[in-house]
Amino acid sequence: MNIAIIGAGYVGLVTGTCFSELGNNVFCADNDERKIAVLKEGGVPIYEPGLEELIRKNMTKGRLKFTSDIKEAVRAAQVVFICVGTPSREDGSADLTAIEKVSKAIAESIDSYKLIVEKSTVPVETGEWVKKTINTFKKNTVEFDVASNPEFLKEGSAIEDFMKPDRVVVGVESKKAEEIFRELYGPLGTKIVVTNIQGAEIIKHASNSFLAMKISFANALSNICERTGADVNAVAEGIGLDKRINTHFLKAGIGFGGSCFPKDLKAFIYIAEKLGYPMHLLEEVEKINDMQKTLVIKKIKELLWNIPEKCIGVWGLAFKPDTDDIRSAPAIEIIKMLLAERAHIKAFDPAAMKRTKEELGDKIQYCQDIYDVAKDADCVILMTEWNEFKEIDWERLKNIMKQPVILDGRNIYDPDKLTKLGFRYAGIGRKNKA
Repeated sequence: MNIAIIGAGYVGLVTGTCFSELGNNVFCADNDERKIAVLKEGGVPIYEPGLEELIRKNMTKGRLKFTSDIKEAVRAAQVVFICVGTPSREDGSADLTAIEKVSKAIAESIDSYKLIVEKSTVPVETGEWVKKTINTFKKNTVEFDVASNPEFLKEGSAIEDFMKPDRVVVGVESKKAEEIFRELYGPLGTKIVVTNIQGAEIIKHASNSFLAMKISFANALSNICERTGADVNAVAEGIGLDKRINTHFLKAGIGFGGSCFPKDLKAFIYIAEKLGYPMHLLEEVEKINDMQKTLVIKKIKELLWNIPEKCIGVWGLAFKPDTDDIRSAPAIEIIKMLLAERAHIKAFDPAAMKRTKEELGDKIQYCQDIYDVAKDADCVILMTEWNEFKEIDWERLKNIMKQPVILDGRNIYDPDKLTKLGFRYAGIGRKNKA
């Protein structure tokens, strides 16, 4: 098929590249001309394992092209995916300005039947507004369909998530639209869940909110475990091995972040309130997530007594491994809290240093590796569980630190082992080892 992707951000780039890998002709359009110039030269503005190689492969085969001309992309396509940002406003609602602008641009460009697809995460009933906007601004009588096809891509494994999905969700209003989706996604050999547009829009927000709830439940459990001498890792395993629950996302730590969970949670809370059904359950999920960051500060004070003038090392800045994304990353928020306490911060991340510099500037010290971070540090905090942080020369680390103190924000280290080596250890939901 001929496909247009409007918005060459994280979702748009991965989606467009994977569709081209399936043999489709894809035009990725974005109004950021600098970004398009980088992509045309074979560069990639985001970090995602395997993406750069896949982009170059499909550009070479002529199946993947980039343009800053939305009209060109729309007119060349049968299916048009809207993949622009929907950031949170202060009240938690989604800012749909970009969706409206793209809908208007599509309306002014269409000259034949198009299937216009919401790929961006949007609140329920957005599809109706997309349809109204296109009907208002299109200058001919050509037919079109609007549909919803939410993405379920995890940063760090997005290509595999696209190529081997648990399911594909499509919200349609016509049999023609459904048939196009079945042909488009047929090569993936997965279950296609067909519903109306409103159902597909809700599925996306509900999925992310449910996963966020599992994380916050694990974090709430961690506080109970810590007060009773239980280990939250063992408790989570004992719960998660129940097939009705499973272990995925049932993991205590410093809280969830990223571009999806915090934003989608706020949006779903706002939507429910607007519809007259306050989602107090999700409000509590959000509160627990915020509390985990405050808990980290409390733990550091328990480990170090006073924070001002202390040197604190940070392992990991991205909100999760295998990405450079620091949007709503717990590490960044905790660092800001520590800076407010007058701590000196040293940090290292395998991929997110550049983006962190853009966010924090020279407020912290950027290091070359994990040992550079630990040198002369009073405490090291594991924020992101990159593989690089799992194999540590602990004797070397102990000898270069000012104080041998480890705060394991992801519970990946053995407390007994570190205690025997002479470290003071604290995890999340585990008994401190002093």
